[in-house]
Amino acid sequence: MDQLLKVMNFNVSSDGIGAGEHQSFETPFGLEHPERLFAWAGATASWPMRTDPGGSRGLDDYFTRDFARNIGAEIMGRNKFGPQRGPWQDHEWRGWWGEEPPFRTPVFVMTHHTRPSFTLSDTTFHFVDGDPATVLEQAREAAQGKDVRLGGGVSTVRQFLDADLVDTMHVAVSPIKLGSGLRLWESPDELLDRFHLEAVPSPSGVTHHLFWRR
Repeated sequence: MDQLLKVMNFNVSSDGIGAGEHQSFETPFGLEHPERLFAWAGATASWPMRTDPGGSRGLDDYFTRDFARNIGAEIMGRNKFGPQRGPWQDHEWRGWWGEEPPFRTPVFVMTHHTRPSFTLSDTTFHFVDGDPATVLEQAREAAQGKDVRLGGGVSTVRQFLDADLVDTMHVAVSPIKLGSGLRLWESPDELLDRFHLEAVPSPSGVTHHLFWRR
């Protein structure tokens, strides 16, 4: 398969937690101070929301810069799109990102409650109810030969790992413990039956875990 399904720049704590359990409009990650997990990316020169000059170069910057390279579509879970549960009460709500979402590709939002697609700037959101393999097929078609990024959150990444559909994965592990929340793994070694793993420490304190299929 030439079109890879890639998890990119996914952030977890040293105990494998990527989000808290109590997501809301005010706390999209369900965590106090979630920037503790992704501050490494925000400090780089290539961080897309950077408003001042400067920022770090090197390994962290490479991953930040690489985020959009050859990506033709994204898949995300409904919780990454927004905090609502159950049937949609409000079609006015169009995601966390305002009028210029950072994806710039078709985005497939997995949900049991579909709603009409809509476009903001150069991102179109499609709301799909299907198993991981079916949704991946739709995303690959929309990606027109490019790779597909699996954006998260934790439960969605686990679903695709359990279905053995992930080709490569980059997880940035921060040197903080959260203790409770939504856990990607107890240990990255759990994935070594299916993936090679290289762990590369960065001067920022995070360790970049790179997985690719055996």
